Amino acid sequence: MKIIKTSIAAAAVAAVTLSTLPAVAQAEDSPVSANIALTTKYKYRGQDQSDDQKNVLPAVQGGFDFAMNGFYVGNWNSSVGFGNGTEMDFYAGYRGEVQGFGYDVGVLHYYYPGVGDIATTEAYVSVGFGPVTAKYSHTVSKKYFGLVGGRGTGYLEVKAAYEVTDGITLVGSVGTTRFTSEGKSNGAVNYTDYKVGADFGLPGGFTAGIAYVGANKKGTYGDLNKARVIATLSKAL
Repeated sequence: MKIIKTSIAAAAVAAVTLSTLPAVAQAEDSPVSANIALTTKYKYRGQDQSDDQKNVLPAVQGGFDFAMNGFYVGNWNSSVGFGNGTEMDFYAGYRGEVQGFGYDVGVLHYYYPGVGDIATTEAYVSVGFGPVTAKYSHTVSKKYFGLVGGRGTGYLEVKAAYEVTDGITLVGSVGTTRFTSEGKSNGAVNYTDYKVGADFGLPGGFTAGIAYVGANKKGTYGDLNKARVIATLSKAL
């Protein structure tokens, strides 16, 4: 999912939710679910996932889940505009509900085949109630997408989804990335990202989404954090 560039880290610093992991529909009689999507631009935590800073650079994405009795494992993949052009995410966890509050705890590993030392592992926990979900991710690998001193980097996101009418859902989120002091000494800068948009249910189980996505600290990170209008067409399989 994700890249950040610092003035010192020459490698791409990259970072699946239901804040970043894709939502996957699951048939009631099957523990396996899957999804596929086409998006006009791949952004992760507000940052472009490509070396080419075009407003439109399509990415193909998709994955699957296996879930049973609250436990789940899954894989999500996307084309990216750097390295060998592929990101593969692997995750596992447990989700449930208590008194109307949903919760989810797990671990997520980001892997980029053929790219140098930028693989990253995060542990995460989320809590949701009604249309609002808060999620915190904590880097447990030694590096954060190639950034030396990345262990301990934290990401907190609050997102909301509200169905205004049948088939139309407003979505929004704000997140903040906070680096360790060592990460900052190696060029990383804390920043905040945002998203606001809407999803539209279409015939055949398709969903179309339109969103305005970006982050602050644009000058520090070049154009990676530039706000862009992104369109996505997805389908649960």
